Amino acid sequence: MMELQEHILARAKPYVAPNNQTFRTISLPDRDALAATLGLAKRNVEISALEAGVVPQRYLRNMGSLKISGQLRLLKARALLIGAGGLGGTIAQLLARMGLGILTIADGDSFSEDNLNRQAFAKESNVGTSKVQVARSVILSINAATEVEIYDGFVGEKEFLSLLKGADAAIDALDNMPTRFLLEKACKELQVPLVHGAVAGFSGQVTTTYPEDVGFRAFYGDPQSIPEKGIEVELGNLAGIVSAIASLQVQEVVKIITGLGRPLRNRLLFLDSLNGSAEIISLK
Repeated sequence: MMELQEHILARAKPYVAPNNQTFRTISLPDRDALAATLGLAKRNVEISALEAGVVPQRYLRNMGSLKISGQLRLLKARALLIGAGGLGGTIAQLLARMGLGILTIADGDSFSEDNLNRQAFAKESNVGTSKVQVARSVILSINAATEVEIYDGFVGEKEFLSLLKGADAAIDALDNMPTRFLLEKACKELQVPLVHGAVAGFSGQVTTTYPEDVGFRAFYGDPQSIPEKGIEVELGNLAGIVSAIASLQVQEVVKIITGLGRPLRNRLLFLDSLNGSAEIISLK
């Protein structure tokens, strides 16, 4: 580790950020060269750089809010994302841009033409292709330091318990109620905070549930008496609100991992973009 930090410090150069603060930084070519020369993962090079007070240039715009300490926590963290479709595609891309260390993505679906209206990974050229396979490839092109693990299949209770091991946060980007409640149950059992998001038409909602919280029952009711699909079946899924809710979910994950701010715990943020209104509903 000391040898790596010595190499990093030798390559570090001063860089003036937009706020006129000067940082010692390394560039992407520096990171990649060190990783190749020393046989290390690119994530480990970035972690060592931050521990030495050297900021990878790609994260300079994060420094004003996250500082080096927050960025380090992100790079060392692991999150589980269930769903790589509308919400999940945007969430995965944004977490990679933020500098999340390890992202596990689970989804057994392939892209179809009706995904093209809002799903970030969907293209005309990859219709019929596995969503998680595409996700891994795209994330690598966004941030090669974010390590992506995929589960190409639909997940049940047993798989949730396995995939959640070691996770600092879980993210609900699902589209059906039974699986959503199974995810929550597994998160409670393994003591993992869960960030929930859902959209329908012009509206969407976000909340964060910790293991000791009431959780989904507070706003969905008894899981035995709710339909498999929500109102989105009738209202559809529009690109703008999908991206907005996914972005808010990412902010919740960042807050959980870094310890910054106040997560939407025991509070449901409901966003109505059709009427230009937002409200926070207490779940206690």
